[in-house]
Amino acid sequence: MKAIILAAGLGNRMMPLTKHNHKTLLKISNITIIDGIVNSLKENNIVEIIIATGYLNDKLKRHLNKNHSEINFQYIENKRFNETNNIFSLSLVFEQAEINDDIILIESDLIFNKNIIRKIIETKYKNVALVSPYKIGLDGTVVQVKQDQIVNVYPPHLQDENFNLSDKFKTLNIYKFSKEFCENDFKKILIYYANLIDDNCYYELILGVLIYLQKTKINSLIVDNSDWAEVDDPNDIASAEFQFQKEKRIELLENSFGGYWNYDILDFCFIRNMYFPTKSMLAELNNFLPNLLTNYGSKQSILNKKLSYVMQYNEDRIIALNGAGQIYPILKNIFYNKKTLLPSPTFGEYENIFKKFITYDDKVGFNLKEFEDKINLVDLIVIVNPNNPTGSILSTEYIFQLCINNPNKIFIVDESFIEFSNESSIIDLLEENVLKNILVIRSMSKSYGLPGIRLGLIYTSDISLHQYILNETPIWNLNSMAEFYMEIILKNKISLKDSFKKTKLDREKLIDQLNQIDLINKAYPSEANFILFDIKNKDFNSIDFMNFLLNSFNIFLKDVSKKFNNIDYSYFRVAVRTEAENEKLILAISNFRSKS
Repeated sequence: MKAIILAAGLGNRMMPLTKHNHKTLLKISNITIIDGIVNSLKENNIVEIIIATGYLNDKLKRHLNKNHSEINFQYIENKRFNETNNIFSLSLVFEQAEINDDIILIESDLIFNKNIIRKIIETKYKNVALVSPYKIGLDGTVVQVKQDQIVNVYPPHLQDENFNLSDKFKTLNIYKFSKEFCENDFKKILIYYANLIDDNCYYELILGVLIYLQKTKINSLIVDNSDWAEVDDPNDIASAEFQFQKEKRIELLENSFGGYWNYDILDFCFIRNMYFPTKSMLAELNNFLPNLLTNYGSKQSILNKKLSYVMQYNEDRIIALNGAGQIYPILKNIFYNKKTLLPSPTFGEYENIFKKFITYDDKVGFNLKEFEDKINLVDLIVIVNPNNPTGSILSTEYIFQLCINNPNKIFIVDESFIEFSNESSIIDLLEENVLKNILVIRSMSKSYGLPGIRLGLIYTSDISLHQYILNETPIWNLNSMAEFYMEIILKNKISLKDSFKKTKLDREKLIDQLNQIDLINKAYPSEANFILFDIKNKDFNSIDFMNFLLNSFNIFLKDVSKKFNNIDYSYFRVAVRTEAENEKLILAISNFRSKS
């Protein structure tokens, strides 16, 4: 058996990484893409390899000849690589190389497990394509399969905006073809089409024609999506490294702070309302998406007005933010030198804002005497209510009285999780009782369920401070999707309230379930949509625990141990997800317990 590798392309989508380097010489998991392919062929005793080259032809050849001297390479150069597609490269191979055996055809932008080649060699089918169930993020040729046989082939140019991908399979671009098939219909039609009709299309088009005309039967061999990856652009490199370097998965996730749509994980790290928006709201967003993407959002004053409708707060005191994170650099400019009191532990951004700070302890519950004594030592007090990552909370009425009793102190109250607590927002009191020494911050991502749409607010009755913050915000501060989302929230207030109730019920159930696991020392009560639990460090390794959950169950949670000054315990924060997903978390942790 021989192999044909198509490696002529320029790799435009991989620019700038391929400006001076061949795409197949990029490294994934410390090995070049082409070495991974060739090594997998060698391990299956395939040592006759035909390679269609083009872009940086000499560089690729030197690499292969130097690193794989035991392979008998035949190079077919496509000098028109920058103006033709893979159909032309394959036609050159068929014209110039002797196909005197069955072949494995592979495109050169693939990373795959070693067993892939063995699977396709050992299959009983003469002509077969490796396929995987379609998933979001894949592109290229897809096929329709019935009873292990490909019945339709759809190259990219046949997939319009209405094309249904849900029942399709993605081709891996790895095929096994018999010598007879290559010598007859496939070779003849492909060469004819590439030379006389269109040299800038995909060879899969010819496969589709042959299937449609019932000139051949091509079977499918389904492989799991976890066994392979296509590397089309620089973003695919990170996804492939995550997929094939299990020992580095935690590091990759923790360093990215989001963007997890490229990874097949169940995210218990980042926090959002799992019951909002509703399916009908998502459908409305989807239907309006073309209009939203082609229109600017409104100016800030209109955004503030729309947000005031949603929150039912005075529009002269509220400012719509592009996520709560927008306010932190502004607060830093205003209060950088103020002596500040922070909870410990808490959300890390607050330690980055203030130059001079002391802390008051949140040992999953506050010592109010310590807290009040330390207020006298500072100019500014930060209260995160409920606190992150503990879930601890102070009474809203208590905070309000503190502000009244300390008129010369400034209070920043972060209420990003308040809707999941049994306390009302302090803004409800401030609407009726104006206090200028308090700012309220709210991240709406956690409560309103769409962190991908950056939305937050700050509330203040201090006119000069309000104006300063306004002056620091751009004229188009929110995108059109965030603005439209505020509009449709108004029509779904009942569903929003129901989502908070459901989350609270799930939270209490999850706390009980966590506390029944012997491994866990304690899952703490919480007033937010996350839960803190700890594990004794004796005979326990937190890195092994995190890797086990991720690699065995695709579950990612947050290790917050560094926030606690306690060497005897490891601390973890988990988001409250749906009831079914929470059950998976319990199963995963329980399985680790049984192995430890």
